[in-house]
Amino acid sequence: MGLREDLERYREVGEQRRQDLAEFIQYGDLGESRADAVRIPIKIVDLPEFVYDRRDRGGVGQGQGEQPDVGDPVGQPEPGDGDEEWDPGEEGGEHDYYEMDPEEFAQELDEELGLDLEPKGKTVVEETEGEFTDVARTGPSSTLDFETLFKRGITRKLAMDFDGEYVREALKVEGWGPETVFKWARADGIPVSLGWIEGEYDDLPAGERGKWDSIEAMEAAVEREGAVERVRREGIDDVPFRRQDERYRYPETIERKERNVVVVNIRDVSGSMREQKRELVERTFTPLDWYLQGKYDNAEFVYVAHDADAWEVQREEFFGIRSGGGTRISSAYELTQEILEAKYPFSEWNRYVLAAGDSENSSNDTEERVIPLMAEIDANLHAYVETQPGGEAINATHAEEVNRNFAGSDDVAVAFVNEPGDVTDAIYEILSTEES
Repeated sequence: MGLREDLERYREVGEQRRQDLAEFIQYGDLGESRADAVRIPIKIVDLPEFVYDRRDRGGVGQGQGEQPDVGDPVGQPEPGDGDEEWDPGEEGGEHDYYEMDPEEFAQELDEELGLDLEPKGKTVVEETEGEFTDVARTGPSSTLDFETLFKRGITRKLAMDFDGEYVREALKVEGWGPETVFKWARADGIPVSLGWIEGEYDDLPAGERGKWDSIEAMEAAVEREGAVERVRREGIDDVPFRRQDERYRYPETIERKERNVVVVNIRDVSGSMREQKRELVERTFTPLDWYLQGKYDNAEFVYVAHDADAWEVQREEFFGIRSGGGTRISSAYELTQEILEAKYPFSEWNRYVLAAGDSENSSNDTEERVIPLMAEIDANLHAYVETQPGGEAINATHAEEVNRNFAGSDDVAVAFVNEPGDVTDAIYEILSTEES
């Protein structure tokens, strides 16, 4: 097999694995995985391999003690007694799994969904010294930045320099004295001092005074030379360094920030949340947990269940709580706000608040309590996932109200999952909102 064919085959294997990942998220047994290891069943795929060309080495076939005839099957077992038709057996076969950690899972999901979420660091955990790229006004002499000192000196010299011959010609204008020439020079941006002009005027021969009838006549006849042209022609004899020009180099401080995240999973466990709805919640939330755990250095998860009241539970209980009671979604957000303010300040933690249910809520609770609470709770992302098998129920309005109120927001996502096939699209909707 040629190299090009090998590379193409490897690409096919990678694509097949991503397809397996998508199918696993939607239809697979999530319980086969752990929090730190995702076990994804995969189709058996033979990877390409390099082999020696045996055509020039003779070789023997796989016949049973004799040369095989053309058309004989190669490498297949022969039927034994009582098994002439290769009847299907009753023993279990082997199923292969690909085990990945959450970080690899997140990378594969990024590739599958076309995402590139870059987590934000919060808490500074380490400071190191980088290159000597920053400068300060003070420091040890060994770190004096001579290049900056020289540039500042040159800049000052050019700023202070002027064409003396041009100014002397102005002193020859009929009726002009030092005061008039000084005002003219400053108005024209020439950095000359009155003392210098007075000295030059005293040294000017009397016969040269009154040479020009007007300043306009002088300016038309005499060309003014710029500082840069004069420096190029005459060079520089000295550079005026000053104390305030000194700059000292010091190393840039590089901060490494730990990427902390807390994920609050909220689930409706009221009487209307039957088994199929609960399964859709688990199928959506579990891959999101794996993904965020793989993206961040330090991930903590909080699980909040609610009916008309809310309480915190362990993950093992979260998806298995039996349905019962009424519904007041705001109770979950009230508890979430308490937990986040007590343990996870937004200045130190990235926050995700992920809620799911069948969109059925007590009268006016969404508008009067939930939406204001979502606006108050600082988070990278608020998401609500409606799990309503078979489509929308008459009183399932919570998701639509949230969606309508936060339309166009870059930190609120609403997704709808009516069947397992909708899960991948829902995950994309949630993560792509946070990415933007």
